[in-house]
Amino acid sequence: MLHAHITSWALALILFIVTFVLLKNGNTKQAKVFSMILRVLYIAIIVTGIMLYLDVMNVIKDPLYHLKMLFGLLTIGMLEMLLVRITKGKSTPVFWTLLVVALGVTVYCGLALPLGWAPFYQA
Repeated sequence: MLHAHITSWALALILFIVTFVLLKNGNTKQAKVFSMILRVLYIAIIVTGIMLYLDVMNVIKDPLYHLKMLFGLLTIGMLEMLLVRITKGKSTPVFWTLLVVALGVTVYCGLALPLGWAPFYQA
């Protein structure tokens, strides 16, 4: 399940960048297609994330997992809000800031927790 989760969010970040570039270049029809695919990936991220969360909470009772889930949902929300606001031509600096903070906290928590990367996790 962990690999499906990582694959989902990695693909989502790539598709977000592609959609963002398409919107900035004025290709709204192509951007709409990528945006729909991106929304399917959001669902995959949320479903696999919840499955991982439930599996981990049965074994490890670390409150940092709650924080990671909250900021993960916030990250997905900011990705979607950015694309919607760019499509409508509205201002986005606040959403970019929130995205960077939310993504940073989410990635750090994901790497620092026991299922993460060894340099961040001290057993």
